[in-house]
Amino acid sequence: MKEQQGPNRISPGIIAAVSAAVIAVTAGVAFFASKSDDNNKAPVAIPVPEVVQPKPSENRVANEQNAEIFWLQDTGTGLKLVPQTVQVKAVGKSPNQVLEGAFQQLLAGPTEGTDSTTIPKGTKLLSVKEASDGIHVNLSEEFSSGGGSSSMMGRVGQVVYTATALDKNAKVYIEVNGQPLEVLGGEGLELEQPLTRESFDKNYSL
Repeated sequence: MKEQQGPNRISPGIIAAVSAAVIAVTAGVAFFASKSDDNNKAPVAIPVPEVVQPKPSENRVANEQNAEIFWLQDTGTGLKLVPQTVQVKAVGKSPNQVLEGAFQQLLAGPTEGTDSTTIPKGTKLLSVKEASDGIHVNLSEEFSSGGGSSSMMGRVGQVVYTATALDKNAKVYIEVNGQPLEVLGGEGLELEQPLTRESFDKNYSL
């Protein structure tokens, strides 16, 4: 008579295979769970750097430009024109703005004791512009008042030389209240316009 067989035993290989399958399934579930958690997380806001808009004044920076204005000095036997270098504010290198700044300082009067001017006090610059035919300097009516012939020639010389500081060969038209100045002062100093440095030195003696 045969012996009764004992209970069936599970092979160690089978146990190992089942364990590996359980571990793999568990890892997969954990992976997908973590992915699901990631997808459900609120988006993280990334700070955007603030863009600083330039101020209007920063877009058009006024540069300092050199210009020359002319004063009168007494030589003992007459007058002579002497330059003074000044700085004026101008956007870019606009000739009109440079000339305007120069004339504003000229009409304000000299700051040095050795210099003088015969331009009447209160004379105002109405406009100055560089055109195709030359430089037009428009002054208020005070410019044509008072003084003798030397005073009148001196002030004309100051205007002509200051206006041509950027271009020494430029032609100058002097106007009073927008009208061409043909005769200056009570003594009737006639002006042949346009004026240049050369024509002034030739026709008007200081």
